[in-house]
Amino acid sequence: MTTDTRITADELLRMSIPDKQVELVRGVLIVREPPGGRHGALSNDLAYRLTDFVKRGNLGTVFGQDTGFQIEADPDTVRAPDVAFVSKGRMPGEPPEAYPALAPDLAIEVLSPNDRPGEVLAKVGEWLGAGTRLVWVVDPRARQVQVYRADGKLSLLGPADALDGEDVLPGFSCPLEELWA
Repeated sequence: MTTDTRITADELLRMSIPDKQVELVRGVLIVREPPGGRHGALSNDLAYRLTDFVKRGNLGTVFGQDTGFQIEADPDTVRAPDVAFVSKGRMPGEPPEAYPALAPDLAIEVLSPNDRPGEVLAKVGEWLGAGTRLVWVVDPRARQVQVYRADGKLSLLGPADALDGEDVLPGFSCPLEELWA
């Protein structure tokens, strides 16, 4: 669902739409139903694994499901990945109460049954265009992950492969078979 009236990131921050997920794309409000149980459990598992790794190394901040990031201004775009990581050097202090005005270093999108491929690819393009260095699109149904990189390279990981933090989170690895267990 979308609206025709353009709003700003500040207006979105003060808005309340109970039991819905919202994003802002070039000033247009996007309203969706919340994802289901598999989506939430998988997003949480990934956030937990990343948070453990990031905290042990004091590497930055992991953001939980649907934290908004303002990646464009005038008109504003606020996108919310399912999990995100921002390195310590890019956000050295406490995260702001408002939407961070930056793209995360890593954005993770966990597909829901309602997600449309074109919309997901558009969102990946927005993340990369805004400066995100690594995007993981996790498909629980197919048990695979598409890995998009800032340099344009794409990899498809299957059940026997592992997620790799590459140069964004060197040393991070997560076997996909553990996510599907």
